[in-house]
Amino acid sequence: MDKVIDIEERIPTLRERRRKRSNRKFAALLTVFVSLLFILLYSQSTYSEIRDIKVTGAELFDGESYKQASTLAVGESMWSFDSGEIEQEIESLEWVESATVEKKWLSSVEIEIEEFVEMGYLDQGNSYQVVLSNGVVLNQPISVVEGPIFSNFEDEAKREALIEQLVKTDPEVQNLISQVILDTEQERADYITIYMNDGNEIKAILSTLAEKINYYPSVTAQLEDRKGIIDMEVGIYFRSYNDVFGLAEAGEELENVEEQ
Repeated sequence: MDKVIDIEERIPTLRERRRKRSNRKFAALLTVFVSLLFILLYSQSTYSEIRDIKVTGAELFDGESYKQASTLAVGESMWSFDSGEIEQEIESLEWVESATVEKKWLSSVEIEIEEFVEMGYLDQGNSYQVVLSNGVVLNQPISVVEGPIFSNFEDEAKREALIEQLVKTDPEVQNLISQVILDTEQERADYITIYMNDGNEIKAILSTLAEKINYYPSVTAQLEDRKGIIDMEVGIYFRSYNDVFGLAEAGEELENVEEQ
């Protein structure tokens, strides 16, 4: 026969359960209250102020320039700005591809910058200006030229067309380019002359530059260290400097280079 449990025997157990349940609710409410109080006190204290602004990824301009562009300043409240709005503010700079703004810990802000890549230098006669991968020309003094020089590319459309082709060019070939000169005497096609760091000269058309010049390693492999002019305007044709300057040496058409 099943044992009958008197309700009076269960009362202490029920009371204990209710007490534990009440304690848990009280502890939860107390935690929420203390957290809100801490946040309130923190937001009203000097501990909520920006104490450090760190900029990473800056190369074209120094970190201080980006701090100014962000409109953030040490001493301002960590809660007074929206990270997304600051990112948009920095990305409005024409040389910035993207920006990320993060609040670190309780009083530090980190700004990560990704700038457009330097593609070369626009020849301005007596000076040079950096040209970026989006076609923008930076108006700042250049003390050292460390890349290809672009001559006669003052026209923005022509310059953007050149950059578009160079972006499609293999890096190993791009690093060999010393100077690109646009022929301003031609009215129809955009003929260009390219001087390479290894001593060769290339004749090409701007619209097909990347398509042709990417075969350059295959071309030079056939030349056996001879130097001269490589015509890439239609096919790919080589003339040594000896031939160009009047010494007896026939021109040479390089076959099947574009099929390799």
